[in-house]
Amino acid sequence: MSRLLDALVDICGPDYARAGRSVDVVGGQRVGLVAVPATTQAVADVLRLAADEGLTVMPRGSGSKIDWGTPSDSVDLILDTGRLNGLWDHNVEAATVEVATGTPVRSVQAALALRSQRLPVDPPSRTATVGGMLALNESGPLRYRFRTPAEHVDRVTYVDRSGVAATSDGEGDSPGLAEITGVITSAVVRLQPLPALRRWVVAPAPTPVQAAKLAAEAASHPVSAIETDLPADGGGVVAALFEDADPYPLALSWKAAVTPTAPSWWGQYPFDRDDVALRLSVAPDDLAAIVYALADAAGGPVPVRGSAGLGRVHAVLPGALTADDLDRIVGSVRHVQLARTGRVAVVAAPMPLAREVEMAARHEFF
Repeated sequence: MSRLLDALVDICGPDYARAGRSVDVVGGQRVGLVAVPATTQAVADVLRLAADEGLTVMPRGSGSKIDWGTPSDSVDLILDTGRLNGLWDHNVEAATVEVATGTPVRSVQAALALRSQRLPVDPPSRTATVGGMLALNESGPLRYRFRTPAEHVDRVTYVDRSGVAATSDGEGDSPGLAEITGVITSAVVRLQPLPALRRWVVAPAPTPVQAAKLAAEAASHPVSAIETDLPADGGGVVAALFEDADPYPLALSWKAAVTPTAPSWWGQYPFDRDDVALRLSVAPDDLAAIVYALADAAGGPVPVRGSAGLGRVHAVLPGALTADDLDRIVGSVRHVQLARTGRVAVVAAPMPLAREVEMAARHEFF
């Protein structure tokens, strides 16, 4: 361990390589080493050392989703991207910029706003970095209009697991984002103008059927996002976001007010780290049926939140469920989905439970 730590210090600097601490946990286990490289070359050197020594490496941005999906059996080294930070070559006219992937998405948006531009993404993980967002293609409400983050990427610089740096534009023999198994260090992304005016129209949706009806109506208007929040105790709502577009025709139809501020739940996950998070993806017209099927299987209403306009939502189950109960609930919902296009997957769960059930693959997170 001392020899490996000395080698990492030589690569990253004395303050940027260390033994793992109590906060450096993956899959419920403390990791032995943490490296924080500042350049693509340093990332390559770290990964080459790891490959030569047979070390298992986990990249980490903010760590907001590090334990989603199938738990890692063993991780020897965390490669922290916190020093891969900043943006450069911002071409306002061409609407492109290159961003280091350890940069928080919020910081990127704040910098771009100074030139009246934005990256049209809004990942619900509040501390999400650009790299973490791209690695999992994490999308929020704006996916309805602008699709996924990966679709705004021109090319990326990355280092593969053996420590070889390369550039990918997704064309020819170049791998797409989903095929990159190493560490993305920077990305050239395409930008959009920052909207001058954002307004929301929010209406009550007492039932999933009513939520689906309102969402279908909103889809006929020039909206940027259509989201629903359906708490277990009732009081559900549907909200539509208008950006530089007239919200009043929909507001009149819904008999709802227009507000310049988003609902408090907008763009946030409905679950905590101690909950079980399910990802439901169906055609928007089938969303109500799947929500009802989930409630029947769980023995009562289940909180659901997400894009009613796309039929992509998260549902919350208690973290205290047994593996058998969770398997039964998920199996029941999948049975209902046999006649529909879509999927249900367990995205996150408390670690003991996550080790006993089938968890989502990375492509099923978003």
